[in-house]
Order: sequence, then structure tokens, then C-alpha cells
Amino acid sequence: MSQQLTVIGTGVIGNGWIARALANGWDVVAFDPDPDAPQRTRAFVDNAWASLEKHGLAQGASPTRLRFVESIEAAVEGADLIQENVPERLDLKRKILAELDAASAPEVLIGSSTSGFKPSDLQQACTRAPGRVIVAHPFNPVYLLPLVELVGGEATAPDQLECARTLYQALAMRPLVVRREIEGHIADRLMEALWREALHLVNDGVATTEEIDAAVVYGCGLRWSLMGTFLTFHLAGGEQGMRHMLEQFGPALKLPWTKLEAPELTDELIDRVVEGCEHQAAGRPVAELDRRRDDFLVELLGLVQKYWPEAEGLEGRI
Repeated sequence: MSQQLTVIGTGVIGNGWIARALANGWDVVAFDPDPDAPQRTRAFVDNAWASLEKHGLAQGASPTRLRFVESIEAAVEGADLIQENVPERLDLKRKILAELDAASAPEVLIGSSTSGFKPSDLQQACTRAPGRVIVAHPFNPVYLLPLVELVGGEATAPDQLECARTLYQALAMRPLVVRREIEGHIADRLMEALWREALHLVNDGVATTEEIDAAVVYGCGLRWSLMGTFLTFHLAGGEQGMRHMLEQFGPALKLPWTKLEAPELTDELIDRVVEGCEHQAAGRPVAELDRRRDDFLVELLGLVQKYWPEAEGLEGRI
């Protein structure tokens, strides 16, 4: 029996969830008040489908298993999982999540794609079954990147998070259950730290956007794609591993190299960043860059699976 994902809000992230679910043989019902949403979504799925085919489609996968409806009430009917993707405004998310909570069966999980808000804050206006409203934060492009951060709130029971883990695994995701709720969860807090430092380097005239991206692509990024931060530094300690690395390089953590606060987004800094990115894009449209990124990620995901096969059981250890 096929499963149904209900998607509320069809921006980049919502459309990413739609493409992933379709590629995994799910039915998808979508709601977005924008009358142009169906056309945009189908164009998005068409652009992503070639990469999804290379990555591997589930039996029965088809873009035709998507339909749009005209109300939240119609969207949640028959849902096995509901994914909310409205703009990152707490008041708006609370309103929409309260409507979803009131309209859907109480056992149906509601995941929010929020990148920053805590689930307890999202649950506050929900009165029917607030515990099933959790954070389910993915990464762009959602249809290829497998990580989803699952965070429960004050009203969430352990069995609801376990249900969430099972559902997102059925979408070929790698769920990471965050131990306690915190603004920004895990991965975005790490990315924001790098982003702040990158903005300082541009602002201070140390490097261009292209040079900073090259430092990541040809340096730390290559290692991170397989081992992440801690295991990479473990190797830096030689045969003695992390303990030796911390003894040798730990004192450098106190040096004033990094800047904890983001620089002021002045017009000059904005212009530098925008002009740098436009230079890097070299006139290529975003859709072309999307396809280039996706082709690369399909091959990279195959390499990660080849060289880190034990990650198959990672979900049970987090």
C-alpha cells in the first residue's frame, strides 16, 4: 500500500520534499495558496528528475503521483506524514501548525522544516495532539541530501520520535534525533559559524567569495564529506589520535583568530558578496547550477556509501 506525504508550502524546501517523496514511490498531496505554485513545483520536479533517476528510483516512482489541493483540510486527508514548509516566521508557523493539528488525525506526525525554531515554541498553539508536532529539518537539495534532524518538544513522547525515525527512513533519509532542543539544531549552528567567518574575511578584504569557496572545496570540504570534523581531527593526532591533537593544538583555540559575531551587513559588504557570487556563477542560470550540483552530489553520495558502509546503521547509534 502506497504512503502519502502532505506538503504545506512549496518553496525550495517544500518542493525538495515533494521530489524526494515522488522518487521514493510515495503519493504527494500539496497545498500552497499561490496560484502559480503547481506550475513552479512541476518545473522543479522535472529539473530534479534526471539526477533522481541516476541516484535510483523506487518501484512505482513517478512525477504523476503529485496533486495539488485548495485547502489544508483537503491536503491532510489520508496523510501518513505531514511536512510544513512555510516561511521562517514564528507567528506564521504557529498559525499553520495549529490549523494542521486541528484538521488532521491525532496520530499523524507533523514535521516542520524550520532551520531555527525549537519545537516547544512551535507546539504552543496546538491543542489536539501537540506532541506529534516536531522539527524535521532537512538540507538543500532535500531530494538528494539524506540528513534530517528530528527534534521533539516538551509535549513529544519518545514513541513519537521513534515513529518519525521510521517514517523518514521510509523516505530514504538518515534521521539524526537531536538529544535536546536548541535554536538552530546541530548542522545549521555549525554552518552559521563558518558563514560568519567567511563574511568577516570578505569584509576585511582578506579574500573574495571565490577564494573562500576554493578553500573549502579543495581543502576541508573534501575531508568533511567523508569524516566530518571530529574524526578528521582525530587523524591529525597521528597514532595517538584526538588526545594528542588536543594536547598539541588545543592552546590555539584560545588565540584570537576567529570572530564570534557576524559583521554588520553594510551596503558595501552586501555588494562585495553579491558581485563575488555573480562572478562565480559566470552568467549561468540557477537551474543549470542546480543540475551541476546535483550530478556531483549523486556521484559523491555513492563514494560516501562505498567508503563509509557502516553508516548504514548510523541511525541506531545517534
